[in-house]
Amino acid sequence: MPGGRLTQKDRQQIALGLAGGLAYAEIARGLDRPTSTVTREVMRNGGPAGYRADLAHRATEQRARRRGPAPARSARTGPQPHGRDPGAVRAYEESFTTVMVEAGLPRMAARVMVALMMTDAGSLTASELAERLRVSPATVSKSIAFLEGQTLVRRERAEGRRERYAVDGDLWYQSMTASVHSLVRQVEVAREGVAVLGSGTPAAVRLENVARFLDYVAESLARAAEQAREVLSTRPAAAPDGITGPGPERGQEAPADAPGTRGAAVRHP
Repeated sequence: MPGGRLTQKDRQQIALGLAGGLAYAEIARGLDRPTSTVTREVMRNGGPAGYRADLAHRATEQRARRRGPAPARSARTGPQPHGRDPGAVRAYEESFTTVMVEAGLPRMAARVMVALMMTDAGSLTASELAERLRVSPATVSKSIAFLEGQTLVRRERAEGRRERYAVDGDLWYQSMTASVHSLVRQVEVAREGVAVLGSGTPAAVRLENVARFLDYVAESLARAAEQAREVLSTRPAAAPDGITGPGPERGQEAPADAPGTRGAAVRHP
């Protein structure tokens, strides 16, 4: 039934839809399911090219047996702050995670990222993440390391020897600038190839065109990120229930020397 577990017949319909070149949204409409359900089902079972209905069904049954009965309550299904609907929060968390996976993040890293983004404080300890996601601390640590490498999460010293892992708007800016640096390096490598392969040869012309394209994209991205950076620190004048987040009071500007407000613009050569 809609909203319940996928049946073997559902999975066969998904396989037929993929074979027919249908988009996830079209397949989901045929099943009367959210698009995120179909996307998650396909991506965890071989992807669009490798999805097999029977194999996916057996794998799901095996995972269910390994997990055993789920706890009666968890951080995601218990009472929510500000009167939020727990079911709606969980459904949104799953959809958000699916989008991040489609954007290229490993699934576990995406779950950690989304968990942090959906907390009002914007930070959690490793034990809080492990409890919330019902995974081991080692799994959390591995995902945090990956996200730090992508400049999407930062560590903060908490009380005692504990650390908290945090996300904020400036990390998104830093991630964009890291992407710009990567593009700039690709431009440099492409132009090195032009010299090696001989200017004017077909291969060299191809590389030069790639370099020009990436050069333009990098410059545009750097400019847009710098111009839009202040949007990431915009705060509402008044928050529900008088809640304030970490840092300055809501409605106030962060001081110029506050952590996360400095950073030279990316200068593209």
